[in-house]
Amino acid sequence: MVSLKHANKTRALVSQILIFNNNINILSVTCLTNPRFYSITQAVQQIEDDNNNTTNTDIRAKDVVLSFKEWFKTRNDVIFDRIFDILRSQDEDDHGSRESSDLQLSQMGLRLTESLVLDVLAYGKNKDVLSCLKFFDWAGRQRHFHHTRATFHAIFKILSKAKLMSLTIDFLENYMKHSYVHRVRFYDTLVMGYAVSGKPDIALQLFGRMRFQGLDLYDFTYHVLLNALVEESCFDAVEVIAKQISMRGFENDVTRSILVKSMCKQGQLDEAEGYLRRLASDGMVLSEQMVSVLVGALCKSNRFEQVGRLLEHFRELGIVSMEHPYGVWLRELVRDGKLDVALEFLKSKKSLEGYVPDVSRYNVFLCRLLKENRLREACDLLMEMKEEEICPDTVTMNATLCFFCKVGMVEVALELYNSRLEFGLSPNGLVGKYLINTLCRKGGSDEAYHVLKTCIAQGFVPGRKTFSFLANTLCRERKLDKMKELVSVAVMHKFIPSGNTFDNFISALCRARKVEDGYLIYGELKRINKATQKNTYYSLIDGFTQSNRGDIAARLLIEMQEKGLTPTRNLFKAVIRCLCHMENAENQFDKLLQMQLSRHEPSCQIYNFFLYGAGHSKKPELARKVYEIMWRDGTEPNLSSDILMLQSYMKNEKFSEALNFFADLRSRRKIGRKLYNTMVVGLCKANRPDIAIEFLKEMRINGIFPSMECYEVLIQQLCLTGEYEIVINLINDLGKVGRHVTTFIGNVLLLHSLKTKELYETWIQLRDAHNETSTVSLLRQLIGVFAGCIGVNQHLDDWEEMIGRCFPLDLYTYNMLLRKLSISDINHACEFFNRICLKGFEPNRWTYDILVQGLSNHGRTAQAKRLVEEMFQKGLDPTQRTKLLI
Repeated sequence: MVSLKHANKTRALVSQILIFNNNINILSVTCLTNPRFYSITQAVQQIEDDNNNTTNTDIRAKDVVLSFKEWFKTRNDVIFDRIFDILRSQDEDDHGSRESSDLQLSQMGLRLTESLVLDVLAYGKNKDVLSCLKFFDWAGRQRHFHHTRATFHAIFKILSKAKLMSLTIDFLENYMKHSYVHRVRFYDTLVMGYAVSGKPDIALQLFGRMRFQGLDLYDFTYHVLLNALVEESCFDAVEVIAKQISMRGFENDVTRSILVKSMCKQGQLDEAEGYLRRLASDGMVLSEQMVSVLVGALCKSNRFEQVGRLLEHFRELGIVSMEHPYGVWLRELVRDGKLDVALEFLKSKKSLEGYVPDVSRYNVFLCRLLKENRLREACDLLMEMKEEEICPDTVTMNATLCFFCKVGMVEVALELYNSRLEFGLSPNGLVGKYLINTLCRKGGSDEAYHVLKTCIAQGFVPGRKTFSFLANTLCRERKLDKMKELVSVAVMHKFIPSGNTFDNFISALCRARKVEDGYLIYGELKRINKATQKNTYYSLIDGFTQSNRGDIAARLLIEMQEKGLTPTRNLFKAVIRCLCHMENAENQFDKLLQMQLSRHEPSCQIYNFFLYGAGHSKKPELARKVYEIMWRDGTEPNLSSDILMLQSYMKNEKFSEALNFFADLRSRRKIGRKLYNTMVVGLCKANRPDIAIEFLKEMRINGIFPSMECYEVLIQQLCLTGEYEIVINLINDLGKVGRHVTTFIGNVLLLHSLKTKELYETWIQLRDAHNETSTVSLLRQLIGVFAGCIGVNQHLDDWEEMIGRCFPLDLYTYNMLLRKLSISDINHACEFFNRICLKGFEPNRWTYDILVQGLSNHGRTAQAKRLVEEMFQKGLDPTQRTKLLI
């Protein structure tokens, strides 16, 4: 027994368990196992010490495991576990297996008594009904034991509660074949069996037949029949049987308890209370059961204040033990959500009357506290149970494992789970759920997978959420072999996971380049009519296009549409590109086009998908073929069709065809900004800025102002070819029409000014020829600074402000500023690197590269190497030039 002084000190620490959330593991271990900490200050100091010593934490976790193992081993029903283990191993169809289990049970040396049989049946009634029936059968075949009415009643109640009515009826109809039943009166057993099985009408018929033959029931069977009539609400018959019991002198406290129950079931609660009070005033013996029945009924009617007065009245009378009524009262308070009231009642009765609930009542508290995540109080309750030497049962142990999962001590929960055979723990599905979820969150997916397998083997199938959580974790960690096994185990046990789980698995297989395996699972989903998500089709189609299996990708595209899902333009593009790189590319392309046209009304959207795909596949001839089919089928191409056809020529450097097509467009539609933009951008990307500039001029003449994209790509291409005079004219043109220089254009100009002074020198020569705006003038000065033609001693803030007045800064801009600084002043460059981070930008590969090269050029190799290491940690790969420097 733990000393009171020790218990108080321990509880004081335990009560604080959840205050230190970020150190929950260590503090929990300290509080639960180590009595030497007398204050929270000392406990916190120990946490700080332990944070620097992982070994200490591991040792303390082992102490907790050992402490709870010792408590769990105090269970007094280990012998029952052995009995049920033997019974579960018995094969119904194997005579040898039955003989073997009979022999093992006989070798246990059990002294069979009515009490032992009732205890075994009570232990197994909620766990294994069929094993209970096997034990009942085995016990009845033993030479020195004969079943009693109580044991028959117990097995009938178990079968009835398990909804095995047909089995009970079969048992009753055939029980005379068993040698042991001749020891019990025939009709008594039948009446009792049918009554408990919810067939009181048949029981009453048999009772009438007995009376006709001059036979009568024993007092035990009378009460079983009376209780069954109350349960089935046959209240007229209840009065008749109650009179029969009274006439035969069988009336006792059991009779009165059943009558109280009868009044309660009829809603006559005040009458029932009055009946009990009269019995007490008449000096009749009251049982705990009578008071408990009324307490339970009043609570279910939400008459809690009345219950409080009733309990106090009978406590003061002192004529009945209050342990069971108190237990019912506490149970109902907890079920109604009055947990605080129940805890206060328990505390007061324990201190004033020495009342200690049994393990089942503690379990009710413990489970509710865990459900409401009141973990500190749950921990207090566990400590109290240990201090009071309450013998834990399976519910207690399962709740304890859930507690450790909830407070983050999953290593303790897992160790206790793995050691379950030592103390006969039968984990339930809830424990499996908590363990699996917590282990997955803590990075222990392998252990979680093992827990799931053992749970399923024991007959506990976790819910879909838990299964899906583990499956998604395995997919995310790319443990695909385990995921395959998991799916196999699920199918073997006829547990079909959610479609989302399968979809995630298929996607993971596709990402791992195991698209064929993913396709097999997809086929299984189709077979069982499980809907496949849109993203899964994307993953499969992408996987097959990557594997150059355009035929399957095209088939999946069609099936996707059959499911009512709409593919995107890019998905079509991927499939078409894959088809275009297969043998008989044109046939495959035509086949997919015809299938689309046969399934849908011909529309520009369908044709445009194929125009887009053919253009990106470098098959402008196929694009032209689609374009002509549109006209032939009576579908006039829209503006998007014309743009896609034009882009198809441009992407494949078919400039003469593009120009001819554009000329053809002039004859049948008004050429607007979008078509001009397509020509300018396409020609620039095809390295033909000379032609692009002519189209730009034509646009201006026709009063069409080009898009900023036209200016951006044209300026970029002209800078690459050194046509700086045209670049400066375009920039001045922007200023004249009130358009601002974009970040892209500004960055291009700064980049070229870092490479050469020619841009600035050209600008100076043309300065007098243009009427520059203030912004353009400032931009010219900025170019001079970057080109090194203008010396400045400005602070970094002034540099940023100067650029900001010309165009908005982005990370690319900051990178160029960093490059400029790393050439002239490496210390300022390092300072500026930190400022980039403070401004909310995430340095990219080029940011690091620029500074590393600057440091290396200034002989600061050690610092440069540290930056390279930081790059690798962030998953950034240095350029080849940087690698050569380090």
